[in-house]
Amino acid sequence: MIVDRLPVLIAAPCVAAGVTMLAVLARRRRLRSAAAWSRTLGATAASFGRRSPAMLGTVALLAGVALAGPRWGTTIKSTDSRAINVAIVMDVSRSMLAQDVAPDRLLRASGLARRLVQDLRGDRMGLVAFAARGYLLSPLTLDQSALAVQLDALDPDMVSEGGSGVASALNAAREILSAAKEGGDRAIVLFTDGESFEDPDALRAAGTALRRDRISLSVVTIGDIRGAKIPEAGGGFHRDGKGDEVVTVRRDDLMKLVTDAAGGVLITPTSPDPVGEARRVLSRLARAPASDRTASTLVPRGWIFALAAALILLLQTMTHRSAALIAVALTFGLGTAAAQRPSAGSRYITRGDSVHANTAFAVEARRLGSDTAWYNAGTSALVAGDLPSAVAALQRASTSLDPELRRRALYNLGTALLQQARHDSTRRDTLLRAASSQLQSALRLDPTDRNAKFNYELARRLQPPPPPKPPPSSGGRGQPKPDPSNRARSGMTQAEAEQVLTAMERAERNTRLGLNTQRPVARSQLGPDW
Repeated sequence: MIVDRLPVLIAAPCVAAGVTMLAVLARRRRLRSAAAWSRTLGATAASFGRRSPAMLGTVALLAGVALAGPRWGTTIKSTDSRAINVAIVMDVSRSMLAQDVAPDRLLRASGLARRLVQDLRGDRMGLVAFAARGYLLSPLTLDQSALAVQLDALDPDMVSEGGSGVASALNAAREILSAAKEGGDRAIVLFTDGESFEDPDALRAAGTALRRDRISLSVVTIGDIRGAKIPEAGGGFHRDGKGDEVVTVRRDDLMKLVTDAAGGVLITPTSPDPVGEARRVLSRLARAPASDRTASTLVPRGWIFALAAALILLLQTMTHRSAALIAVALTFGLGTAAAQRPSAGSRYITRGDSVHANTAFAVEARRLGSDTAWYNAGTSALVAGDLPSAVAALQRASTSLDPELRRRALYNLGTALLQQARHDSTRRDTLLRAASSQLQSALRLDPTDRNAKFNYELARRLQPPPPPKPPPSSGGRGQPKPDPSNRARSGMTQAEAEQVLTAMERAERNTRLGLNTQRPVARSQLGPDW
């Protein structure tokens, strides 16, 4: 359980004790006044209201807990809509790192895909990434925020086999759409530079299968037909098996084969609004009822305590009117349970609008200053792609006294720094070291967190190797001694490092994504590895 206002929760018992003390003093004064009037009246007054101080103190305590904003548990939310089924297929092959469009082909494509996701609010969408073959990243869902997170995490290093196989990706998306039992018409929107090392007959066959299954196809090509080199993270450019620098070009001709076979639409970079053209194609499709279920964690529960306080106050009102009036005044003096109304940011998140949610959470964090508010602001900024704001807010949330909130903030902070390192080549090494440190702190709070282990090992592997140490001289003084604890450079023991690697291998076997933190080392069945 976490609370929105920890100081209010800490102060609640003190306020309850104060209310109880005031109620006891007021009762004693009332009894003295009654006894002074007559002994019989004093005895009668003493027989009533013995439990009133305790009840009023309980009301104050429950009201304070409600105002603190407790959250716990998970709830399942059902969403209904009239929707079409759309599979977004993203090319994450190494050629998408070419910088013939700013900042590079992959970021340009993911930006266009995010715009399309926002425009298709209310439709069922899934996400397939591909290099040599397709990987399902998100099944068909009405939750657009889930796709936004996946689009921000796209990277060529997430696949274990290099290359470019458009036909394989289209076949994978076709299988996903063919299994859809809800919604209306089905469509695929492919974002790629057009390079495909499969046989042209395979491309035609993939397009023909889409036409046969009545699946609409829109292909949005990225890049320049004049070609560009593929930069490497460590400097220089990617080379083929002969040692020559690779020049990757946009292949509209290959994509024309697919779209002609599928009866689809090819949208080139010369279009003034590629997303608008894709949206117009999808707008002609028929929609049908569809439903989806999403889980929400840390559900507001303050209403439970507020309801309990109201029931006790009602009981007190029915038995002791004057005492109840005092309790009503105290309750309204403390405030109401409005803290449990969904915030503006939460309402935007529910609607899948991460951009406006980011702004609303940032305003709430500056106004309230609580750790939870800063965590919400940082997480929404991370989802919206505003990495500097996400890092600043999550750094403040990572100092929380709540271990669970601090762990979640550290994990998101490490992830934000890791994504910053992808886009900032000048500070890449510094950001990777900072990401490793934050993710390691999150692992100390929960060593079983597999996601934190995965990202931590990814950050470590992306860092440049340390310079070789000079060989120790024999008999020299002042030479460093071997470390008897056999600890890794990151502060982890060798056993802990092996556990991390084992968890990563198990995750790769047990998921359909086939994600891998290493650079592609498997030989591509298609030949070229870009």
